[in-house]
Amino acid sequence: MSATADHAETNLAVRLGFQTGMVVQEIGYDEDTDHELRDLIEETIGSELVDEDYDDVADAVVLWFRDDDGDLTDALVDATTYIDEGGAVLLLTPKTGRDGYVEPSDINDAATTAGLSQTKSINAGKDWSGSRLLTPKAAKSGGKR
Repeated sequence: MSATADHAETNLAVRLGFQTGMVVQEIGYDEDTDHELRDLIEETIGSELVDEDYDDVADAVVLWFRDDDGDLTDALVDATTYIDEGGAVLLLTPKTGRDGYVEPSDINDAATTAGLSQTKSINAGKDWSGSRLLTPKAAKSGGKR
């Protein structure tokens, strides 16, 4: 195995589906976000994450969500308006025992109600868990446009 292939397999951002050249919009950024994960995503895509004010279509959305941020279903529906068909939402929530923890059943219910399907759950850092969510069209087509 080459060093590049080994790096790709261990790079969390790559395993989450991020690729060079993608436009990734970030929603819910705050001082508690995991800066190592943000840096890794930016390094992988080759550019900075765009913020909530970005007014074009993105390839993916990174959504940082805490229990006191409002309604998760609404946040997920809003996030899907920013992505192109075949795009994904990476939902990041605080881990068990952390301020803002969101129950997995609440994530599943909200994703289902928002019309998204969960493809994987991941350990996204010391304080964050992640769920990769796809639109039904993306899930059925294997994520192809």
